[in-house]
Amino acid sequence: MDGATAAGLLAGAAIDAAVGDPRRGHPVAVFGSRAAALEKRIYRDSRLAGVAYTAVCVGTATGVGLLAERLTRSSPVARAAVTAAATWAVLGGTTLGREGSLMARSLREGDLAAARARLPHLCGRDPSGLDAAELARGTVESIAENTSDAVVAPLLWGAVFGVPGLLGYRAVNTLDAMVGHRSPRHARFGWASARLDDVANYVPARLTALLTTGLAGLVGGSPRRAAAVLARDGHRHPSPNSGRCEAAFAGALGVRLGGANDYGGRVEHRPELGDGPCPAVSDIPRSVRLARAVSWASVGLAVAARAARARSGRRAGRGDRR
Repeated sequence: MDGATAAGLLAGAAIDAAVGDPRRGHPVAVFGSRAAALEKRIYRDSRLAGVAYTAVCVGTATGVGLLAERLTRSSPVARAAVTAAATWAVLGGTTLGREGSLMARSLREGDLAAARARLPHLCGRDPSGLDAAELARGTVESIAENTSDAVVAPLLWGAVFGVPGLLGYRAVNTLDAMVGHRSPRHARFGWASARLDDVANYVPARLTALLTTGLAGLVGGSPRRAAAVLARDGHRHPSPNSGRCEAAFAGALGVRLGGANDYGGRVEHRPELGDGPCPAVSDIPRSVRLARAVSWASVGLAVAARAARARSGRRAGRGDRR
């Protein structure tokens, strides 16, 4: 079934590239609404309650994936179709690129009100007092981080574990966005979700950074400079994963990321990453092109890895028959 899974990963990525996310009834949004309802029922200001919450939500999503694979274990066509549907559901690269392009258009037109209204589609910062430069910085940083979260990470987990990996990872990442922040309500309750997301993204973030440095030339950057910035600054970010992606993008684009971020009255000061000027509006389309290139490279790697496993399995089967 590895070949069917490889075909499904490729088909799902192609569907996402063609149509993006559905406007209504998105499976991730449905999961989020169910998770929010569960949070209201079992919330306690404790880590133990948060561990139980995370286990139920992630376990349910992963269980659905295991059931889907069990039901399709005798049909390669069904397995490919289920994998394609799951891949499409969990990927967000096309929508991420569209949001970046819409932000760039609003800023080019000088429409700060529209740009501020669009920023929450990309990140959780308070946009009300941000100027064009800060909106551009937030956009580039979000594109860098979410290239890993919305594309590379789900594909990697899908390549390793199939549909359970796809759905389980998306559940982990969604919970982190919902409860994994340092607000008074979620500092303890969201601890398990945040730490699990750190673990799930450890390898994907570093793969994203490596692909970004290797593809820097596609946007007029230098792979050598991007690698140098990644090595020097990637560990400086408070997140063990986001900093690698942002530093690689900063080096590849020749810009400087980081600074003060206002999350609804909670201000976080992030270290500067990179040596160039702050991102300009013209850097947003470049970041979108770079993210798209990294995304397709990760699709190729995921499909190739699963296809190689299929070939290895066939060779092992022929050896057993001898």
